[in-house]
Amino acid sequence: MGKLYIVPTPIGNLEDMTFRAVNILKKVDVILAEDTRKTIFLLKHYQIQKRVLSHHKFNEHKTVANIVQQMQSGVSVALVSDAGTPAISDPGYLLVRECVNAKMDVICLPGATAFIPALVVSGLPNDRFCFEGFLPHKKGRQKRITELVTEMRTMIFYESPYRILKALEQMSAIFGADRNASVSRELTKMYENTQRGSLEELVEYFKAHQPKGEFVIIVEGAEKQKKPKKYDNIDS
Repeated sequence: MGKLYIVPTPIGNLEDMTFRAVNILKKVDVILAEDTRKTIFLLKHYQIQKRVLSHHKFNEHKTVANIVQQMQSGVSVALVSDAGTPAISDPGYLLVRECVNAKMDVICLPGATAFIPALVVSGLPNDRFCFEGFLPHKKGRQKRITELVTEMRTMIFYESPYRILKALEQMSAIFGADRNASVSRELTKMYENTQRGSLEELVEYFKAHQPKGEFVIIVEGAEKQKKPKKYDNIDS
């Protein structure tokens, strides 16, 4: 049987590609790409010539069975996303699941993902955290944020430039305007930037500065609730 390799790609700076990732892409028979144009650009940079097939959220349900069938006949496959680690807020889960069910080898390479550097530079506690990815685009946004009001771990969200201000305003209203947070954009790129402060301060910043690029929001967890005092049983 062939193997499935999950290959992280740079989130901006092409120098973040690992030696192992380049070697795997040179070795496999087929590369599955979220956007073939972006992947071909990356492959040309590293002088890799391989067959590239489209595999994204709009067609993965239709293509998974055929891919697994090819792998069962001995074809080795690498899955890449446009940036970062596949299956992290990107297509990949369905293919991995089907390969696991078919008892095929799935190997995930370590590599780039946007939320780790954003978490580290936020200055907020990072010993325990929860990754929420993208909030619902329309219905369910406020409900999901409200469900996280008592979450004591540092929270991580992805957001687009079109919804970043709305997300911060909703978080400020629900979590509290004074809750500390950090917003990173364009990580590893020329215009990488991180803004830190209260949610209210971040709302005001992005009202004054037009959001550009892809964003990672890091939000401080809720304060630890005090445990009730324990008393000895006293007969009344």
